[in-house]
Amino acid sequence: MDSTQSTIVIGITETETSYDNYPLWIKDNDPAIEIVKLMPKNFDDLVQCSGIVLSGGIDVHPRFYNSNRINYPNHPQTFNEDRDEFEIKVFQESQKLGLPLLAICRGMQIVNVSMGGTLIQDLEENKKSDHRKHDNVDGIHDITIDQGSFLYSICNSGTGTINSAHHQGLDAIASELRVSAWSHDGVAEAIERKEWRKHPFCLGVQGHPERFVKVQPNNILINNIRLQFIEAAKNYTLCKS
Repeated sequence: MDSTQSTIVIGITETETSYDNYPLWIKDNDPAIEIVKLMPKNFDDLVQCSGIVLSGGIDVHPRFYNSNRINYPNHPQTFNEDRDEFEIKVFQESQKLGLPLLAICRGMQIVNVSMGGTLIQDLEENKKSDHRKHDNVDGIHDITIDQGSFLYSICNSGTGTINSAHHQGLDAIASELRVSAWSHDGVAEAIERKEWRKHPFCLGVQGHPERFVKVQPNNILINNIRLQFIEAAKNYTLCKS
């Protein structure tokens, strides 16, 4: 990896679904940003990063949130337990290093599970609305943002619009986390640390901003999330140098 003091290295975990959208969104033609695809074979590259993105993808295996039920509605044909273990390791190491972290969709679920939380295995089975994509088109809906939250400090708004392409959601929230945004039917749309002022940037979002930017390029919520994440990574880089 070729990095210099002026380079901001962002590690993005590998995903089996539309990986290229993540570096395109994060980099946004900024020559100072270098993207590293994080995989088990190059886990050690994490220490050279100034920020981490946990990407979306297939369901986390239920054993990671203490469930043995695998034949639930809309379950995947196969799970990827190696990826689950790897991303839990990435999350835990990133927190030890104080790295800014942005977790997207499955990534948000990995954060909650890593810290002891659980998941709703299928939202519609649990009387929630349909949050899935159909005919390869994401859903779009509004969210309500807690005014005392880190997310509110980022976007300075009590509402926002995001896309949705998931059938699972957060159930029990890990004790160190809080929900900072909800959909109209009460599904957690963002999580952050309870004591967010005392920690580096750590935000999970259930939507897919890396895709939604193509639909709503001027969306303040997703643009400000990216800008604040990159700013946190820049500050981390400066502190390392």
